[in-house]
Amino acid sequence: MNELTKPLAGIKVLDISRVLAGPWCGQMLADMGADVIKVERPGSGDDTRHWGPPWLAGSEESAYYLCANRGKRSVTVDMAKPEGQAVIKQLVANSDVLIENFKVGGLKRYGLDYASLKTLNPRLIYCSITGFGQESPYAHRAGYDFMIQAMGGIMSLTGKPDSEPGGGPVKSGVAFTDIFTGLYAANAILAALYQRRDSGEGCHIDMALMDVQVGVLANQALNYLTSGNVPQRLGNAHPNIVPYQAFATQDGHMIMAVGNDEQFKRFCAVLSLPALAEDPRFATNGARVNNRALLVPQLEAALAQRSTDEWLAAFEAVGVPCGPINTLDRVFDDPHVKARGLKQTLPHDQAGQVDLVANPIRFNGAQMSATTAPPHLGQHTESVLEELGISLEQRTAMRAAGII
Repeated sequence: MNELTKPLAGIKVLDISRVLAGPWCGQMLADMGADVIKVERPGSGDDTRHWGPPWLAGSEESAYYLCANRGKRSVTVDMAKPEGQAVIKQLVANSDVLIENFKVGGLKRYGLDYASLKTLNPRLIYCSITGFGQESPYAHRAGYDFMIQAMGGIMSLTGKPDSEPGGGPVKSGVAFTDIFTGLYAANAILAALYQRRDSGEGCHIDMALMDVQVGVLANQALNYLTSGNVPQRLGNAHPNIVPYQAFATQDGHMIMAVGNDEQFKRFCAVLSLPALAEDPRFATNGARVNNRALLVPQLEAALAQRSTDEWLAAFEAVGVPCGPINTLDRVFDDPHVKARGLKQTLPHDQAGQVDLVANPIRFNGAQMSATTAPPHLGQHTESVLEELGISLEQRTAMRAAGII
């Protein structure tokens, strides 16, 4: 599927966000065919361009920046200057969507807030991403993923119990809240585009990292709201399913994800412990959850007797879900990852080429992943401003004045 036949072909997005949540949203839209123009500060650009090492060999790009900006065009504009604001307003006039993650009220002084831009382009869908939303007792606070993971409860659920060695709260190994916020924001923008088709008007989308973090507490939130009991950290164990955790084997570790009672019977048969599946203390999932302290040590002892590969082969043969705990080198060498094309290599104007992670969405078998690499700073400033009708003479003067 080429860019002209993707579902968002013809949609123009102005991405004036930086770091991760906003750029992730913009990248998702670019993957699905939108023309995403990334507006950055002249000379420095998105903060993440400098968040290295590692750096892409032969370029000035950090790996962090590369993860969230494929498929975009980069334009450098100083929005603190009236002439820069005028350029951005010209871009807004031709845009369907604007993504920003400035502090609440931060863009008003530049005339780039929603109320101001709505008068310029009533069809504009304006997506604001902040730590705590436009209306909150904390609205004035900056929002960072790590902080929100703590405040939003996920760190109280992640890690070993305090009573165990190494116990304590642990954050996710990736910026979990930022990425989920980017995905929610993209989803909201798509809904707003659909709504605009009928209403003819845009809207202001108010996304808050804290809201998203609470929203994705999922079963753990309902465990609390339903029972009144505060969930505790269980390490790699599951609060509602047993056995559903990591186990040590003779030569490493593996994951068992035994999701129902029939799977548990087959699991016990492979372990040569069929009596466990008939024991009323363990025969049903509810009983296993209540008696996990009795059951898990017996399973640990049995699983320690053979290697990970031996167990994987045995359990897969009878349809019991299990898997290895892969490091990232093994992930990208995995037959599934290769077959699904989850690593993509794109041309890069400085480095020659760059390896990226592909978007996992597929339409009719075609991957929804952008076909252009993350741009270097200001790579498209000249061409985008030329599209706006700004002459070479004007661009030259603006560049000399530091506006672009």
